Amino acid sequence: MNSLGVYVSVPFCRAKCSYCNFASGVSTVSAHEQYVAQLCGEVRSIRRRLKDAAIPEQVDSIYLGGGTPSVLSPALLGELARTLRQEFTLMPGAEITVECAPGQLDEPALEAMLALGVNRISFGVQSLVDREAAATGRYHTRAVVLQDLERVRAAGVRNLSIDLIAGMPHQTAASWQESLEVLAATGVEHASIYMLEIDQDSRLGRELLAGGFKYHAPAVPSEELTADLYETAIAYLEDQGLRQYEISNFARPGFESRHNLKYWTRQPYLGFGVDAHSMLQASESPVEAVRFSTPESLEAYVAGGGLSRTQVSSVAALEETFFLGLRLIRGVNLRQLGAEFGEDLIAGFSETVTDCVRMNLMEKEGDVIRLNPRGRLLSNEVFERFIAAKTEHVAS
Repeated sequence: MNSLGVYVSVPFCRAKCSYCNFASGVSTVSAHEQYVAQLCGEVRSIRRRLKDAAIPEQVDSIYLGGGTPSVLSPALLGELARTLRQEFTLMPGAEITVECAPGQLDEPALEAMLALGVNRISFGVQSLVDREAAATGRYHTRAVVLQDLERVRAAGVRNLSIDLIAGMPHQTAASWQESLEVLAATGVEHASIYMLEIDQDSRLGRELLAGGFKYHAPAVPSEELTADLYETAIAYLEDQGLRQYEISNFARPGFESRHNLKYWTRQPYLGFGVDAHSMLQASESPVEAVRFSTPESLEAYVAGGGLSRTQVSSVAALEETFFLGLRLIRGVNLRQLGAEFGEDLIAGFSETVTDCVRMNLMEKEGDVIRLNPRGRLLSNEVFERFIAAKTEHVAS
C-alpha cells in the first residue's frame, strides 16, 4: 500500500486579502483553541469513522495550509503535531510543509515549527512589487519577504517556495518581470504561479463581475495580458532553473512538492479541518476509491458536521486520472492506463484525445498524451471534454 499524505486546513488569517476565495478569515484566539481541539478529535477518530476505506499506516508528507497556519500559537501547533504523531507513523525524511505569510512568522512560531520537524515553507507572497501587494490588503513589502527567507534559511529550512499571482491590480508586463527577477534572485527551490481567479467567492472577484470600482478593480489587467504574464513566467523561470512540472508549479530538480504530487497522481491522502478533502482506496470492490470532504464553513465544522462521502467507480477513477494527470507537464501514459483500467475503458476516451490533438490543445507522442502550452491556458475546457466523454461512455 502506498504511503499516506496528510493535509491540515487552518482557516485563519490576520487579514482577508481582497482576491482570496478560500474558506478562511480572521478569528479570535479562543476560536483557534476550539478549532484545534476539534481537529485533534477528528484525527483521533478518523480510522473508526472511515471503515469503508484503506488508510495507510505510514505518512511521508504533511501539509499545513489555509489560511495562514503560522497564526496559531506555538502551544496549539505543538498539540496538533503531537496528535498527528500519535495516530500516524511518520516516515524518515517525510516532507513537512507549512504555508506562511511574509512578515507574520515570529521567532516563537518559527522555533515551534522547527521542533515539529517542518522542513519546507511556502510563502504566500503574490507580488514582489510593494504597490501591488498593498492594493490587495497584503501587509508585507519586498524587504520583509527577503528578510523572512534569510531568517528561515539561517534556521535550517532550505526547501522554500514562493507563490505569485498574475493579474494583480496595477500589474504590468514590466512590474511582473520585476517580481519574477526578484523571485529568481532569492534562489528559492520552488515557485507557484497562479492566474487571478475572478469569481463570486472573493471581494475583488465580485467587484470585477459587477463592474465596480472597489478594491482597485479597474486596475486589474485584462485576461489577455494575464495570460501573457503567465506565459512569460514559464519561459523566464525555465531559464532560471525552475522547470514547470505542473500547470501552476515550478521547481528545481528534486524539489517538486511531494504532497501535491499525491493529488495529481491519485495517491492516498487524508484531509482534516474546514473544507478539507480526502482520497483513499476503497476497502472492497467494485468501488475503486472513496473521496471524503468536511463542511465548508468554520461554524459547521466546529459543530461536528459529518463527512460527505463519494464512491469512485473505475470509470470515474479513469476520468480523474485524465483530469489530474494532464495537469502534469509529463502528461499521461495511455499504455499504463490500459494496463490499470482495461483497454475497453480507455477506448471510451480515444475520440476525446483525437479531438484535443486536432484542436491544438494536446500533443500525442507514442503512448503519452500531454497538454501543449495552449492547452494549459485552456485546461478547464480540456478537462470538461473528458468529463463529457466519461458521461457518454457510461450512458452507452
